[in-house]
Amino acid sequence: MTKQTIPRTERLIAALDVATPEEAKTLVQRLGDSVSFYKVGLELFMADGFFSLIDWLARRGNKVFVDLKFFDIPETVRAAVRGLGNRGITFATVHGNQAMLEAAAEVKGDVKILAVTVLTSLDQGDLDDLGFQCDVETLVLSRARRALAAGCDGVISSGLEAPALRRELGARLLVVTPGIRPVQNRPTRDQKRTVDVAKAFANGADYIVVGRPIRQAPDPRAAAQAIQATIATVFSA
Repeated sequence: MTKQTIPRTERLIAALDVATPEEAKTLVQRLGDSVSFYKVGLELFMADGFFSLIDWLARRGNKVFVDLKFFDIPETVRAAVRGLGNRGITFATVHGNQAMLEAAAEVKGDVKILAVTVLTSLDQGDLDDLGFQCDVETLVLSRARRALAAGCDGVISSGLEAPALRRELGARLLVVTPGIRPVQNRPTRDQKRTVDVAKAFANGADYIVVGRPIRQAPDPRAAAQAIQATIATVFSA
């Protein structure tokens, strides 16, 4: 299990995977104090008002995770990460090679850089199709080692590989785990490597990212509160 000292209520990151900032704000207001940490990603980035939404969240006292998975030449990645500074952003993702990770880490300032290991929408068959000559766990560990060497603060990893990360790297990197299904490990069309809430933390995750199980619930606030209740059974504070 993670040894990081993190406020318990911040361990749940709710994904604002909606089309417009107005929809995002409505969801945030509906969730109220059941969630304090939010992820904003590519879907909202393509809408008008992306940075205004980030500023709005920061003014409310929410933590913000910008999940844009920067992948470009190192100088462009460096400039993009530099542009996130001084906006109250806690996490940002980079999905690239060593030079890209190093460029991001060099200018991260108050933003923690998370390196993407292997997307939770991919399984071994997908890696075979992409030409990787290794299994998922080996690739995750390789990318995590590179992230640590590059100066990143953490990684994005399925809960299935989190135990290997903890065995190999201990607490030297934050582990942020998407692909969460609150009740049981039931893969869906675009999430193949999933775990439930308790299993993610038992395996070593520091944070979990939850989208549709909250957003599409009949009562999103109640769904978030149920996840927080599960987290409370894992962590005493």
